[in-house]
Amino acid sequence: MQRTTTSQARKKDTRDKIELGGLVVKAGLRFEKRALLLGALIELQQRLEQDDSERQRLTAIGVEAFGNDNE
Repeated sequence: MQRTTTSQARKKDTRDKIELGGLVVKAGLRFEKRALLLGALIELQQRLEQDDSERQRLTAIGVEAFGNDNE
């Protein structure tokens, strides 16, 4: 039973990481350096802590990008 739970958790973690990688590609950042991407994400996290309107603004941009998806 413990192995099944651990295996399921690992599969979910892997799936989450694949989806996050897909977001990087969708944003057009596939070929950027990892250090740049990490720096941008860290700065984003700091901005989101300071300003809730920034969260709303960026969420709206993301919703529009997903809405333009032809999948």
